[in-house]
Amino acid sequence: MKTKSILLLLLLIGPLIFFEANAQEKGDPLMQVPLGVQSYSFRNHWANGVEATLDIIQKMGFKELEGGAPRGVSTEEFIKLCEARGISIPSTGTGFEQLEENPQAVADRVKALGAKYVMCAWIPHNGDFTKANADRAIKAFNEGGKVLKENGIVFKYHVHGYEFQPYGNGTLMDYIIENTDPEYVSFQMDVMWTHFGGGDPVALLKKYGDRWVSLHLKDFRKGAPKDMTGLTGPENDVPLGRGELDIPGILRESNKIGIKHMFIEDESDKELEHLPISIAYLKSLKY
Repeated sequence: MKTKSILLLLLLIGPLIFFEANAQEKGDPLMQVPLGVQSYSFRNHWANGVEATLDIIQKMGFKELEGGAPRGVSTEEFIKLCEARGISIPSTGTGFEQLEENPQAVADRVKALGAKYVMCAWIPHNGDFTKANADRAIKAFNEGGKVLKENGIVFKYHVHGYEFQPYGNGTLMDYIIENTDPEYVSFQMDVMWTHFGGGDPVALLKKYGDRWVSLHLKDFRKGAPKDMTGLTGPENDVPLGRGELDIPGILRESNKIGIKHMFIEDESDKELEHLPISIAYLKSLKY
C-alpha cells in the first residue's frame, strides 16, 4: 500500500512539478552567458588607440574578449587594461602553421595571456578544400591539441564554411570532427560561415554536442549568394536578427549543450552601427 500511495502522489504532483519548472524558464534570457566580442570586430580601431578601443568595448557592455594584445602593446599591459574595464580574455587565436610547427610556443603565448582556449580559423588550401587538406589538419590538430591540453589549454577549430565539401556519407567537416580526438580537439562554430558553406548550425550543434565549446555570432544578409569559399563581402554581414540565421534556435541548442562562450563578430564596415543593434537583439530574446 505504501508503494501505491507514493506512486499516486507522484502522479498527482508530477504535472505540477513539470509546470513549475517550465514556468521558471519562461521569460528567461536566451543569451545565458557573458556578452563576448571577437577583437576582429574592432580591426579598424585598434591602431587609433588601444585604450580608446577598449573603452568602446566596455561601454557596449562586453565582458569577454576573444583576441590578444594589439601591435605596440605588451601582453601584460593589455591584460591590465582589460581587467581595469572588467573585460576577461578567455580565448585567443593562432595561425595554422604556428600550431603545426611549434604548438609549445602557441601554448606559452596563450598561457601568458591567461586564456583557456585557443582557436585556429583557417586551414591552408588552394581553391576547393580537399581530403588531403583535411588530413593535414587532422594530424596538426590532434598533435598540437595534445600539447595544448598538456599545458591546460583547450584547442578549438573555427569552422569557416569551405569544409562542407561532400565526402562519403557526409562532408569533409564531418570527416574532420570524426577523425580528431575529442580529448585534444574541440570546435568553435561560426554560425554565419557554417550557414554560408551549406551547413545547418542547429542540426550540427545537435549532432556533435559537446564537441562545440564556443560560438561566433553573426548574421548573413537575406538572399545573398552563398558558396564554399569561406569568403564574402562585408556588405553581407548584417546585425543579428536581420539576416537568414535562426539565432534563437542556435542559442537554445547551445544552452542545451552547455556552451559557455559566445563572441559577436562583426565583419561589416559598419561595426559601431551594427554591434549595438546585435546586442539589443540578443538581450530581447527570451524563452
